[in-house]
Amino acid sequence: MSRAPLLLRSSPAFGTGSYGAYGGLFALPNTDDEDEEDTSHAILDVIGKGKSALRRVSTVQEGGHVMQEDSPTGIQTGTRRRRKSISGGRHSLEYESLQSSLDIEPDSGLETRFTGSALPGFLAGPSAPAPMSGTPSSSTSEEEEDFYENGNTKGKDDGPPADDSPYAQVRASVPPYDNTTLSINTPRMWILSTIFSIFGSATNLFFSLRYPSVSITPVIALLIVHPVGLLWDKTLKCSDDLELVFVNGCAQRSGEEPFGRAADNTRARRLRLWLAQGHWNEKEHACVFISSNVSFGFAFATDVIVEQVKFYHQDLGITYQILLTLSTQILGYALAGVTRRFLVRPSGMVWPGTLVSTAMFSSLHKQENNPADGWRISRFKFFLYVFMGSVLFYFLPGLLFPALSWFNVVTWFAPKNVVVANLFGVASGLGLFPLTFDWSQVAYIGSPLVVPFWAAMNIVGGLVIVMWLFAPVMYYTNVMYSSFMPILSAAVFDNKAQPYDVSKILTKDFLFDETAYKEYSRVFLPITYVLSYALQFAALSALITHTACWHGKDIWMQWKQSLSEIRSEKGAYQAVPSNSDGLSRRSTSRTDQSEPGLDNLMGGEDVHNRLMRRYEDVSMLWYLLTGASMLAIGIFVVEYFPVHLPWYGLLMAIGICTVLFIPIGIVMAITNQQNSIYLICQLICGVVFPGRPVANMVFVTYGYITSTQGLKFSSDLKLGHYMKIPPKILFNIQLSATIVSSLTQIGVLNWMLGNIPGICTPNAMSGFTCPIARVHFNGSILWGVVGPKRFFGPGALYRPLVWAFLIGALAPIIIYLIAKRSSKSQRAFLQKVNLPVLFGSLSWIPPATGLNFSVWALVCWLFNYRIRRSKKEWWTKYTMTLSAALDSGLAFGVVVIFFGVIWPGWMEGFKWWGTEVYKQGCDWQACAYRPLKPGEHFGPGPGHW
Repeated sequence: MSRAPLLLRSSPAFGTGSYGAYGGLFALPNTDDEDEEDTSHAILDVIGKGKSALRRVSTVQEGGHVMQEDSPTGIQTGTRRRRKSISGGRHSLEYESLQSSLDIEPDSGLETRFTGSALPGFLAGPSAPAPMSGTPSSSTSEEEEDFYENGNTKGKDDGPPADDSPYAQVRASVPPYDNTTLSINTPRMWILSTIFSIFGSATNLFFSLRYPSVSITPVIALLIVHPVGLLWDKTLKCSDDLELVFVNGCAQRSGEEPFGRAADNTRARRLRLWLAQGHWNEKEHACVFISSNVSFGFAFATDVIVEQVKFYHQDLGITYQILLTLSTQILGYALAGVTRRFLVRPSGMVWPGTLVSTAMFSSLHKQENNPADGWRISRFKFFLYVFMGSVLFYFLPGLLFPALSWFNVVTWFAPKNVVVANLFGVASGLGLFPLTFDWSQVAYIGSPLVVPFWAAMNIVGGLVIVMWLFAPVMYYTNVMYSSFMPILSAAVFDNKAQPYDVSKILTKDFLFDETAYKEYSRVFLPITYVLSYALQFAALSALITHTACWHGKDIWMQWKQSLSEIRSEKGAYQAVPSNSDGLSRRSTSRTDQSEPGLDNLMGGEDVHNRLMRRYEDVSMLWYLLTGASMLAIGIFVVEYFPVHLPWYGLLMAIGICTVLFIPIGIVMAITNQQNSIYLICQLICGVVFPGRPVANMVFVTYGYITSTQGLKFSSDLKLGHYMKIPPKILFNIQLSATIVSSLTQIGVLNWMLGNIPGICTPNAMSGFTCPIARVHFNGSILWGVVGPKRFFGPGALYRPLVWAFLIGALAPIIIYLIAKRSSKSQRAFLQKVNLPVLFGSLSWIPPATGLNFSVWALVCWLFNYRIRRSKKEWWTKYTMTLSAALDSGLAFGVVVIFFGVIWPGWMEGFKWWGTEVYKQGCDWQACAYRPLKPGEHFGPGPGHW
């Protein structure tokens, strides 16, 4: 089975117009006029079943313009009639004909409610209640499918529809309308969210202390909860139950008591009716998935607790554990909420990783099936077939034939040749032969199907220049003694080319012993590790200057608007100006030939932003109070408990995170690649607070994890934005799931530490050796005890790496200045040279190898360049669904194999050529180019410390 941590990623991994639910009937995209008459009659047939429905649809303002008003009564009628045709694809309406045929007088006082016999629920206006029929409101009507076909899945050459996202990948995954009648805030959603938060967080924490480990990703929750939700409805609902009306996701009380007051209404029946509110739908599904997304990853603070208790023998009690975990997990909410205007609302902030999830919701809940380049299979069936095939196929590379995963076939012909292993190996080599049959290797750094092709080219450019050119040259010329170590390894070494034994330089109290350090060895890094550090240094400074050059004006303008929003919430989500016909439209027309550029990503909005305006937004004060309370708890933790980090050290960690949060978020929202500040936090704390390993761990937790959690929350806010989840409901879901998962993990961790014999020792039962915590422990010793000065200080071996900060800071400025003086086409090209992505993404090496990047780039080129250009309709309809199916199939296959085959011990002793051939050579054994003889050592002499 693959050694790679397949499931440690979070599910890898982003105009103007009318607003309201689906934009009413007046925001439908324009299409050819030839369909208007037939469709008008079709809708008239539907409307003819109920006169009262039109009270919420048809209106003519005094000026003769059709208008909408976001009020409890929906649309106000005027006093003049004027024949006006509003074209909406196949939903064209003749308002004069509608009014006259139904003989409706203005202000007649008729009941303004859509019923099951009136207009379909998804066409409801801004405040339309739910249908009262027995049909589940989550079902997709034919009208909805036709709209999606005409406006959103075709991907025609005439550009995006008049009222849709300007980005093709968004149009391919997210429909440009909102069904406001769907239930969201139901007992079913809350119960399932809580259950999956507890189960996922407990399971992942449990296996994080074991080797080999496995992690359950939110994708698995997304798949499993769907049949559970359907079964919930089938079990608890009856055909004669009174349907509740849902507005903005919440049930509305009506004159008739929904749970009944008749004598035969027992407590059991009332409980059943309470549990059966609403119908399982894509919005409830999205809420459960979001709660899983924020809770499934094991809290980094639990790693700190394990290291303190088992390695530093410092048990500070349950109160410390709870406060540390909650504060580090929740602090990111404040950053995510305060930066909504920068990272969530603008249409340019796509967050590609969220599009996989939206594609899955569409596949599971909608039944549209529009032909795409000759393919007529529905997206749901396509997802199902690929998912099943992915699960079954993974038994080959993941269990029966692992050589297909570690496909270092070139080294099979010369297994002992070090140079061949260095260049073509996939375990400790550069992976110059990019071929593997394992999706876990292809998607190790994230799914290649969701990353824009131009971003992938940045990453490949960095790979070729840095790892395939500089690394071999420096390695074979023995720069920094690198030839005595493997060319690629995640370990650090001593002067005898052995993995560094940290215990030799510590006292019994886990303090640094400088005498022992000088007697033993300094720390040496493999050449790819050296280059990885240099790239991370360059990425940090490049992130700041690149963002300032290309997005500085946007950030400043948005920041001023955000300050205005803080002073007065009335400034948030105001209606956009209308054109002369009373309809608001995106400024970009259907004749657009290309997507917006990369220099004004925050300047535009799309239909999804406008649709969200109808929901009451979360006050900025909520996020500020959340951040202030968690910061106060953090200060209490570092001051009251002996972690040796002063309160101003905590503020420094939060400050680093805050300054870099928006630049990191912009890069991630555009390219799906995250620039990590983990190393920077380690180095800064090591310099400012030397000799304090526990302080180093806590500093990193408050700095790095706050950033990571904040980005996760921002991503989920964007997912809720796409799925049209009311912001207040989303806030409560995220916060509740985080609290539940944090308390669950603290409980499970303490049970494990007290009940598993030998835990976190080499003799632990069932492999519970705490491998991740031990790696972090070694890092805390290196950077918290040995300290950065001995690595990068004056006279240190790796001192030249400091120049990477300057190179990273200047390079984006040079490119920007060249672009300002270039032609339009050259400027468009230089805008896509994203140095933070180029530098930062390669920080995955190690443990990732060149294979993970090269195969990833080939797949991205095939789908997001070749197929997107030649088979645009196929790409639009199936690409995101394909990514979702492959990712979820891999996750499910890993769990099935681990729990169903490996865990019971059924594969013990299973060996054959396909399980051993890739382990026979220097690639797997990580041979050095210049091996040492027994008793030899390399490096500077004793006087050069």
